[in-house]
Amino acid sequence: MTSDMKGRDEMQRFLIWLATAATLTFALPGAAGQTDPRLDALFDKLKSTTDVVEARSIEQTIWRVWLASGDSKVDSIMARGLRAMTFRDHAAALGMFDQIVNRAPDFAEGWNKRATIYYMLGNYDASVADIERTLALEPRHFGALSGLGLIRLAQGNEAAALQAFDAALAVHPNLTGADTHIKKLRERVKGRTI
Repeated sequence: MTSDMKGRDEMQRFLIWLATAATLTFALPGAAGQTDPRLDALFDKLKSTTDVVEARSIEQTIWRVWLASGDSKVDSIMARGLRAMTFRDHAAALGMFDQIVNRAPDFAEGWNKRATIYYMLGNYDASVADIERTLALEPRHFGALSGLGLIRLAQGNEAAALQAFDAALAVHPNLTGADTHIKKLRERVKGRTI
């Protein structure tokens, strides 16, 4: 197995774990995606904490807020899409996330989840387009920024990958994996113009 295949497999396992965790702890009462007023305080805490355990807890709360659209129909479709992701039924998950972005085009997490499925399917251009939409709606979306870094790595664009991981760490300084990618990328691009 090549290192690219191994990295992609590890990322898919992580994304499936994330989908499973999100399904088990789906929503907070009153949450409304990226417009939820609690997010500003959560991001302030996320950026300032040096406690990794506290950072993980804040991160999970942010994910739960992002996952709840405030529309029960969209939330139901999201739950079905996450279950399909968990079981690696990419076609069903893609269909669910297509429904979400059509029904709720201003809901960032619908775009992010569809970007994730496109990444898993190897459709990087479609994934990047959905990541761009996610970031237009929620510029602090560390998951989308990290996903963009992974895509740029897979495409061999190390400078763009480094920029994306740096942006993710600026929002979430304790983001798992991003710091490791950055260290490796900095060594490889050392001496090159970024």
